[in-house]
Amino acid sequence: MPGNNYDGKSFVPTSRIEWLLRNREQRKSSKASHSNEASDRNGGTDCSVLDFRWRESDNSGGVSYLEHYLEGVLAAQALNGTVRQRLLVVANRLPVSAVRRGEESWSLDISAGGLVSALLGVKEFEARWIGWAGVNVPDEAGQRALTRALAEKRCIPVFLDEDTVNQYYNGYCNNILWPLFHYLGLPQEDRLATTRSFQSQFAAYKKANEMFADVVYENYEEGDVVWCHDYHLMFLPAYLKQHNEKIKVGWFLHTPFPSSEIHRTLPSRSELLRAVLAADLVGFHTYDYARHFVSACTRILGLEGTPVGVEDQGRLTRVAAFPIGIDSERFIQALELPEVQCHIKELQEIFFGRKVMLGVDRLDMIKGIPQKILAFEKFLEENPNWREKVVLLQIAVPTRTDVPEYQKLTSQVHEIVGRINGRFGTLTTVPIHHLDRSLDFHALCALYAVTDVAIVTSLRDGMNLVSYEFVACQDSKKGVLILSEFAGAAQSLGAGAILVNPWNITEVANSISQALNMCPEEREKRHRHNFHHVTTHTAQEWAETFVSELDVTVVEAQERIIHVTPPLPVNEAIERYLKSKNRLLILGFNATLTEPTDAPGRRGRDQIREMELKLHPELKDPLTALCSDPKTTIIVLSGSDRKVLDDNFGEYNNMWLAAENGMFLRSTKGDWMTTMPEHLSMEWIDSVKHVFEYFTERTPRSHFETRETSLVWNYKYADVEFGRLQARDMLQHLWTGPISNSSVDVFQGSRSIEVRAVGVTKGAAMDRILGEIVHSKSMSTPIDYVLCIGHFLGKDEDVYTFFEPELPPDAIVTHTRPKLNDPLKQLPWERRALKLPGSSRIGSKSSSSHNSKTQRPPPLPPPRSLDKRINSSHHICGNGHGHGHGRPVAEKVSSFNVLDLKGDNYFSCSTGRTRTEARYLLGTPDDAVAFFRELARASFLDSLPSSSSSRIM
Repeated sequence: MPGNNYDGKSFVPTSRIEWLLRNREQRKSSKASHSNEASDRNGGTDCSVLDFRWRESDNSGGVSYLEHYLEGVLAAQALNGTVRQRLLVVANRLPVSAVRRGEESWSLDISAGGLVSALLGVKEFEARWIGWAGVNVPDEAGQRALTRALAEKRCIPVFLDEDTVNQYYNGYCNNILWPLFHYLGLPQEDRLATTRSFQSQFAAYKKANEMFADVVYENYEEGDVVWCHDYHLMFLPAYLKQHNEKIKVGWFLHTPFPSSEIHRTLPSRSELLRAVLAADLVGFHTYDYARHFVSACTRILGLEGTPVGVEDQGRLTRVAAFPIGIDSERFIQALELPEVQCHIKELQEIFFGRKVMLGVDRLDMIKGIPQKILAFEKFLEENPNWREKVVLLQIAVPTRTDVPEYQKLTSQVHEIVGRINGRFGTLTTVPIHHLDRSLDFHALCALYAVTDVAIVTSLRDGMNLVSYEFVACQDSKKGVLILSEFAGAAQSLGAGAILVNPWNITEVANSISQALNMCPEEREKRHRHNFHHVTTHTAQEWAETFVSELDVTVVEAQERIIHVTPPLPVNEAIERYLKSKNRLLILGFNATLTEPTDAPGRRGRDQIREMELKLHPELKDPLTALCSDPKTTIIVLSGSDRKVLDDNFGEYNNMWLAAENGMFLRSTKGDWMTTMPEHLSMEWIDSVKHVFEYFTERTPRSHFETRETSLVWNYKYADVEFGRLQARDMLQHLWTGPISNSSVDVFQGSRSIEVRAVGVTKGAAMDRILGEIVHSKSMSTPIDYVLCIGHFLGKDEDVYTFFEPELPPDAIVTHTRPKLNDPLKQLPWERRALKLPGSSRIGSKSSSSHNSKTQRPPPLPPPRSLDKRINSSHHICGNGHGHGHGRPVAEKVSSFNVLDLKGDNYFSCSTGRTRTEARYLLGTPDDAVAFFRELARASFLDSLPSSSSSRIM
């Protein structure tokens, strides 16, 4: 793509990447233009932002820079007359602290957190915040007053009662999800009590998420973008989509997402994953977290993971990594403030002649503060010459001080610090300065600026922006960063930092020595790399990138919806069924007519139950009613063997059973016969069987089925990743060994591999099945209605295209349709006089061309007359009772038009497969059951005299 043509008006993006590249260039141009205009107006300084930004240091004003900034943005909008798209930011807490001053009076203090700073930089959107204000407001007057006060700050409150907050926030969020996501596991003590409280906490979690959804929907306007944040609101995307499927919803997790082995211990694991998948875009800080999420969806939910996300029934949820940053300019420019410079000079005087090491953490189990201090102790032990030349400043901000585990951690840290200071300290100096409190912004910037080595030893951290803040303040001193490899920031700053395993005390101690003794040239190189990343990958860039990606993702999803197979028009299908005179119903068995096997709360898949295919109990009466209609012919067309079909359908009258993809056929009143070609070679069976046995032994919970015309290896119950690897190895071995010179087709399902003789497909067998049925029933009326419903493999979907009455001449040839240049494989529109396609349709594009050395067996004998009429039956190699060889087919059938099928009277429908050749779609087997019950009821009412029918209705 030559040059930069993204700004040109004539440029039309053709892919997602081009859209994102164009948006990126437009953001850069907009920022450059804004900067130039501000410089021209203000003599080189953007007072509209910077002056307001730093006025928070002017206590006499009493107003934060954030409030000034918000006012400036609104004023600029009013001046320019522009209306921007709204962005509804939904988080557990609003970026304000509210204090009640009277019955209808509130004092608000806006915080300057990372998320707030990030979203202030999103110029393309008008942000609105939705969240809990952090206070309990039980009275309506107080709620109205707080709502009015927050509206001035573009904030919308969600009012949670005290019990809900305790169960939802303190309980489920902080006691269950937060420890689990940081690999601390679920609570272990008092398991029975924990299990009981878990249920109430989970109920409160869902209730709180529903309350958030209600507030969002009350304030939602068409076209708004909703951005949900963090583990507190995992159910929110699902609740929003239930309100309105068209809402643009993104969800971002600010903590790590654990591996699937950790997440699967959570009792509500599946519900949470499915709720998050309702979002259009799911974001994480790092690729590792995104990979863990996709793996959890694959292993726990059994969904298909793709390189771009997770696919469920044709719906794609995009999953991607969006590393957050900081407002680097805020820190860089703060260093120039007189107050900060004063702090810097004081610190330089205090620590003159000593190297300064710095740790800034919340006093939390995941921050690795004990490990950091123990590593510093080991360094002092091994390097006595540094004992009076280095000092460690540890800022430990207290958190959750009422929790026993945190109280224990505080005591542990104090004990270690006291021991080390007593061991290595002197009357005038101590090696560790430990503060159990936070610092204000200016003091913190000064501390970053005088630091020689910053050390971050998080045991597990979503990102850890302390490392970013340190780098932003180090452009003068070029300090060294020691960074835990378990912090998300290691993915971004790993090249310039010294990465360590915080559990390895010796490694951390050696890294401290390396950092303190590093030459200036290396310090310069490392810092330059990290400083460039921190100043370019800012919080504003992170927010803009996520929102842009969300926009593009929604556009792509809308384009996919246009091409989605429409649902079966149930009323129309039933209406045309009733108006027709001779109907043909072709029904698949597995995943269409089978009983459900999923049970709520059941762990894993019930392999034994699922392997035993049984007819859905609610289908027995509808099928009996449909079979009793003389105008209706039903064929159950399945890949299962004859015994399975006999066991499930043997009791029905006037039904036809086609086993093993149509290679065996019988009426429920008669015996089995075979429709296989006479010269079909099955010599490959034994060699392929040995391969299947070998891989079944090597793959736990896999199994294979031996049929007379095919072999099927199924690994749907095995470990997902291992099963795929085994399947790949099996296919490579099959193609280079046992079947390299055999006349076979290989069918690969989602989690199965099937080997059949060439040409054994449901569509290929259909002409002979129809020929036998027409003869057996002495059919004299042409078939004028066809309904074909099933969950078939891709190559078996030729049964759908088999009956298409009007295929356009320029139709795309798929793998289910034969080549056009083969005279024995003419398509329906080429055989204009033939309504019943001949047996020349056997085979598939892939089977005829996958190996030039493959010798195809002779094709099935074509009909004797290539016109609309069948003058004689198909010669079918018969065999007799049970599973033995049976009778031959009769020789003569009266001449008539077998199919008189118009387009409106043909309904092909796939059950659960969104990528299909069928015209229509039914979502689940339950939908199929509901349809057949309605069809049987309508058929019964139609068979009654009109007066009786009216009385029943």
